[in-house]
Amino acid sequence: MEMKHAVTALAALAQPSRLLVFRHLVELAPEGAHPGDIAARLEMPPNTLSFHLKTLSQAGLIDAEQSGRFIRYRANIAGMQALVGFLTETCCGGDPGQCIPTVALPMPAVNRRRAASLAS
Repeated sequence: MEMKHAVTALAALAQPSRLLVFRHLVELAPEGAHPGDIAARLEMPPNTLSFHLKTLSQAGLIDAEQSGRFIRYRANIAGMQALVGFLTETCCGGDPGQCIPTVALPMPAVNRRRAASLAS
């Protein structure tokens, strides 16, 4: 992955509602969902959701598939993995064996509350 593409993807995810939409689609992978179902589940106005879906699509993080009158959105898992790979490719001097944490670190309480409020 090139730096320019990584920056575009990270910028798309750097907004709470878009991150929520993306995580929801990752959860629903590989089936994905129709915009109406996403909007209802995330309690998001359809026009707002449309804006976020367009941004995530342009960043290569989700794919849209037209099926008759309907569009199904899916997380682009390969794109997500490429972004994670880009972020970690030089971790620990390029030795992935050194990057494995011995204990999972908990999410800070303020981030857990924020994530819970966005998800509900």
